[in-house]
Amino acid sequence: MRLNDPQVWTLLGIFAAVMLGGMTLMTTQLSRVIRVEVDRIDATLSARIDGLDTALSARIDGLDTALSTRIDGLDTALSTRIDGLDARLGRIESKVDDLDKELTNLVMRFWRSQ
Repeated sequence: MRLNDPQVWTLLGIFAAVMLGGMTLMTTQLSRVIRVEVDRIDATLSARIDGLDTALSARIDGLDTALSTRIDGLDTALSTRIDGLDARLGRIESKVDDLDKELTNLVMRFWRSQ
């Protein structure tokens, strides 16, 4: 069976249409598969990042609590020491005032006696 020109061109056209249709179908399917895989990876990464964010937030909150507790303890200890120093300085000041009065009395006695 011999094919004439119009039949050859028709077969070439059908072959080209089938090839283009197949490539279009394969490209569409590949695009869908890639989109699904990217979405799956995105969901996995989002879940992991959320988990890390939760764990990191919990650790930071724990550190914040521990540091606040230590700072409050240091503040209390420092306040206690400062109060103790204030009391000691108050006693020293009163003793110095008493010594000053006694010295003033001694000087007044000494200078009056001459």
